[in-house]
Amino acid sequence: LVFIMHLQEFVTVLVRDPRTQKEDSWHSYIDYEIFIHTNSMCFTRKTSCVRRRFREFVWLRQRLQSNAVLIQLPELPSKTPFFNMNNPHHVDHRRQGLQEFLEKILQDALLLSDSRLHLFLQTQLSPEDMEACVSGQTKYSVADAIHKFASSNRRFPIEDEERKKGKNDVDSDSESSSSRLKPSDDSISCGCKASPASEES
Repeated sequence: LVFIMHLQEFVTVLVRDPRTQKEDSWHSYIDYEIFIHTNSMCFTRKTSCVRRRFREFVWLRQRLQSNAVLIQLPELPSKTPFFNMNNPHHVDHRRQGLQEFLEKILQDALLLSDSRLHLFLQTQLSPEDMEACVSGQTKYSVADAIHKFASSNRRFPIEDEERKKGKNDVDSDSESSSSRLKPSDDSISCGCKASPASEES
């Protein structure tokens, strides 16, 4: 008898590393790093890392809800007028709420089929650009956008090295023990750059 073990699909999502970003001389906001690690066939990239702010989560929830009217989407952490960016407890409470929101969403097969969710999680496109991409108004497809962001994200140097060598047969998401790469804390934090303020709506 031959037993074939099927790897169970998983999606690990972490919302972490809140950072204060200056929008202009008067306004600041906090964005959060969203780290994805998965073996799911639904995802173009198996590992990704982007930064998003609360306003973009609100946009995502609204768009997902409008496309899946029969599904009751999980709530985002409430936007309270008493939210204080300088209060670590407030910030961490919101971070936890955003992570729980994404964890629940990623368990729903119907929501996983929405291209906006993938662009939100795996590119740094603004909401306007995500809408344009999904509705076919851009020269690039959803998959193109995700690959382009991954290749421009310098925090995945192993993948860049393999691509330069033309080793297309190498699984770019597998771990590499390459001694050419200097050890750094990249493996702990992707350290994604914040999206430029000009992208904000």
